[in-house]
Amino acid sequence: MTSLEVLTVGRVGVDLYPEQSGVPLAEVSTFAKSLGGTATNVAVAAARLGRRAGVLTKVGPDGFGTYVRQALEGFGVSSEHVGTSPDLLTPVVFCELNPPADPPLLFYRLPTAPDLTLNEDDVPWALVRDVPLLWVTGTGVSAEPARGSQRMMLANRGRKKHTVLDLDYRPMFWPDVETARAEIGWMLDHVTVAVGNRTEVEVAVGTSDPDEAADRLLARGISLALIKKGAEGVLVATPEGRWTVEPNPVEVVCGLGAGDAFGGSVVHGLLSGWDPVKIARYANAAGAIVASRLACADAMPDQKEIEELL
Repeated sequence: MTSLEVLTVGRVGVDLYPEQSGVPLAEVSTFAKSLGGTATNVAVAAARLGRRAGVLTKVGPDGFGTYVRQALEGFGVSSEHVGTSPDLLTPVVFCELNPPADPPLLFYRLPTAPDLTLNEDDVPWALVRDVPLLWVTGTGVSAEPARGSQRMMLANRGRKKHTVLDLDYRPMFWPDVETARAEIGWMLDHVTVAVGNRTEVEVAVGTSDPDEAADRLLARGISLALIKKGAEGVLVATPEGRWTVEPNPVEVVCGLGAGDAFGGSVVHGLLSGWDPVKIARYANAAGAIVASRLACADAMPDQKEIEELL
C-alpha cells in the first residue's frame, strides 16, 4: 500500500450480530459475523471515504485473526501493522439487539485482548511520527503494555497537527472511573483533537455538561473538541468559537458503529482541510446512516451516500 494518511491504534475484534432483533441473547438462533473494534472501524470508515488507512493492533494466532486481516484488506485498509499475540485469542464480541438503539455488548477478551499487548517493538515509530493523522483511543490505555506504548507514541509524535483522541470509554475495561480519568486525561495534553459523547467527556474531564466540558478540553490545549449530544446533535468547539450541528433523524436498526462512522468522517474532514462545522455535519450524517443499518465495518457509508443524506 502507498504511504498511509491515517493510522488508527487500538481495539480489534470479530462482532457477532443477532439476526433476530428485539430478543434476549438466550433466544437468538443465528448470528452474522463482521469486523469490529473502535480503532478498526474508524480506519474502515476512513477508507470508504477514499483515505489510505492502516490499523496498529494485534490478533491471536487463530482463524478469527486470519479473518481480521482478510477483512481489512477487503475494505482497503492496510493490515501491515496487525501483529500476532501468540498465546491469546482474537476477541469475539456478541451484541444483543434489545434495545436496538443501544445494544448491550458481551466481550470475550480474557485474560486480556491481543490489542492490549501492543509493545514498543510492535510500533512503526517513523510512521507514528510522520503520518498525517494519528488516531488513538481511551480503551488503548486501559491496560499495560498498550498503555505505555500509546503514551510513547504520543510523546514521539510531539502533539503534531491531527493527533486525535477518541475518548472511547467502556466501563468493563476499567477498574474504576478515577483510573480511567487519570489515564485518558494524560492523553489530553498530547493530542490536538478530542471526540466523545457526554459520558466519555465526563470521564475525561469531570463534567457531562457539553459547554463546560468543551471549556475544560480547550483549556488543555485541544484545538478541536467534538462532543456528541445524541438527539441534540453535536457541539463543535474551537478556541475561535462553538456551534451546535443538528442531528439527522433516522430509524435506528443498530446504534453500534455509528460513532466509528462519525470518526472516519472526522478523519476525512480533517485531512481535507474542512472547517469544523462542515466536518461535524458530514460526520453526523455518516453516523446516522450506520445507525440505520445492521453491523459496523460492513455498514460504513461512502461519500455519495453521505452527500445524498445531507
